[in-house]
Amino acid sequence: MGLDMYAYIARNKGDDLNTSREIAYWRKHPNLHGWMEKLAEEKKYSFRTFNGVEVELTWEDIDRLEKAIKSRSLPKTSGFFFGDGADDIYYDDDLKFCVNAKAELFLGLKVFYNSSW
Repeated sequence: MGLDMYAYIARNKGDDLNTSREIAYWRKHPNLHGWMEKLAEEKKYSFRTFNGVEVELTWEDIDRLEKAIKSRSLPKTSGFFFGDGADDIYYDDDLKFCVNAKAELFLGLKVFYNSSW
């Protein structure tokens, strides 16, 4: 068991696997997960536990994420299944995700984040 995190593109929220495509996967990257949880709270998503919550990411969200990654300011986050901070391990992959996500948004697709632990 552990924190599995996904980013995928789709035309609409809730699209099934036949109409969505994964563009990033992270395993035990708790600080990124914490950043996404704070974003979901800002967007007024309703959840008791931030697990399995599909969060739509806008261009502005990706921009903010990219700045947080570059400034190494993802929030320190911990949890039973989360593992240790992995910001350095995923640094290049995180920035690559931001570039790819913006490309998909430019093409008119929607980008989503989800997790399971």
